Amino acid sequence: MSEDYLPRLIDPYLSEVLEHSGAVLIEGVKWCGKTRSAEERAASVLSFHDPDMSQSDIRMANMKPSNVLKGETPRLIDEWQLAPNIWNAVKYTVDKRRMPGQFILTGSAAPEEDDSLHPGTGRITRVRMRPMSLFESRESNGSVSLRGLFGGEHDIEASSKLSLNELSSALVRGGWPFLIGVQEKFVIREMQSYVESIINKDISKYDNVQRSPVIVRELMRSLSRNISTVANMSTIRRDMTGDDDMISEKTVSSYINALRKIFIVEDVPAWNPSMRSKAAVRASPSRHFVDPSIATAVMRVSPENLLRDLNAFGLLFESLCIRDLRVYSQTIDGEIFHYHDSYDLEADAIIHLNDGRWGAAEIKLGGDEIDKAAKNLKKLKDRVDTDEMREPSFLMILSGTEYAYRRDDGVLVVPVGCLGP
Repeated sequence: MSEDYLPRLIDPYLSEVLEHSGAVLIEGVKWCGKTRSAEERAASVLSFHDPDMSQSDIRMANMKPSNVLKGETPRLIDEWQLAPNIWNAVKYTVDKRRMPGQFILTGSAAPEEDDSLHPGTGRITRVRMRPMSLFESRESNGSVSLRGLFGGEHDIEASSKLSLNELSSALVRGGWPFLIGVQEKFVIREMQSYVESIINKDISKYDNVQRSPVIVRELMRSLSRNISTVANMSTIRRDMTGDDDMISEKTVSSYINALRKIFIVEDVPAWNPSMRSKAAVRASPSRHFVDPSIATAVMRVSPENLLRDLNAFGLLFESLCIRDLRVYSQTIDGEIFHYHDSYDLEADAIIHLNDGRWGAAEIKLGGDEIDKAAKNLKKLKDRVDTDEMREPSFLMILSGTEYAYRRDDGVLVVPVGCLGP
């Protein structure tokens, strides 16, 4: 690999997929590093973002896509959704060649539902890429492994070197590979430019549906204010408009779906386990952007602002931890959920693996709420019906503190600067 390339945790999986699948699609939010990772494996490249590629070239790719699939393999087709006929052509070519590792596609938007597009099952393997975790940006030492926690490695002793100042800077910068090592004043400028592009162009670009930048901006501000909460559509609409009914919940929902299609919004779904108690599990998702730096850019928040508002810092820190847990759990076939019941018992993150194992985490920026968080986790464990489900593999408090250790009650305290895959 190139000397200037920061390895990503999905890299080994991408290489493995190319060994047995005809094509792989790397999809995710723009600027998260999809193209860069794909280029490390590609033998030839066709980019629909190349300024030298005219609209006539894209039309040709749609009219006769076989013309642009010629080249050394794996052949990278960057931002394939700009010429959607490429999809069926890739599927057909994979069937015809009957060899693995033929194509790498990248996409920054989920295309509209189209019955003419083959699902690609068995030919094109989908892989989600997200912005970098703190481990990938080399800010977490990774001394506490999520895989290890599921394997019973609970006698942890480690320390994080990430101060609150450094955490606030990492949060505002986000997990964008091209901002690693960039001066803070330029980071803030680039992130504000990034969200302006989302507001004024990207949300309408991929499906050619014109949307109001004013509504997009107000929506993203509301989502930023409600980050890491279970705010419903009605709450978000009121937060955007007050008592004014000029924007309907249906409109708000359609705009959120548009942001979801370009991978900007990635909510955490509710976890619905088998319970011993009669508590009703709430189904509302927890609101998140794919990276919390989007929220700070929308709200024009600097690292210094965060240090002066620890409540906002805590909510954004929770979103940063969710991002990292998603990246780490992806390497062990896991997904992230949240838990909230009618008795108001919550768990910020449930890490659930495909084999049925699960662990629960509360996320706390500081150490003053660790005892309360540990009690909540123990309550959750007692409420889950372990006759129907497994015992939790671990209970963890993911924090912005310095030391990793196991409490006398068995709950683990893990600084985010120690957590790794």
